[in-house]
Amino acid sequence: MFVVGWGCMTDSIVWRAEVIVVPKEGVNDPEGEAILGGLHSLGYSGVDAVTAGRLLKITVNAPDEDSAKRSVAKMCDQLLANPVIEDYQIVLEPMNGLN
Repeated sequence: MFVVGWGCMTDSIVWRAEVIVVPKEGVNDPEGEAILGGLHSLGYSGVDAVTAGRLLKITVNAPDEDSAKRSVAKMCDQLLANPVIEDYQIVLEPMNGLN
């Protein structure tokens, strides 16, 4: 795929990024605690813990996997996650069959 940007043609791969954001260990997780209480009230007494988080799916253009991961990590640090209280994990895969 060729993408026009800043007046020049560059090779670019379309990447699908899945970002999983969860509270850091030791940070209060009231949503997870509420879900745990609900599961217990429904009879799922074998559930010991629940961590609630969010899944973000992002499509990004980048020339290679390292560039795509750096770009998404920067998005996470600046907006998508609060690095003080949240951890995130990035999973990438090329969408157009290139690797």
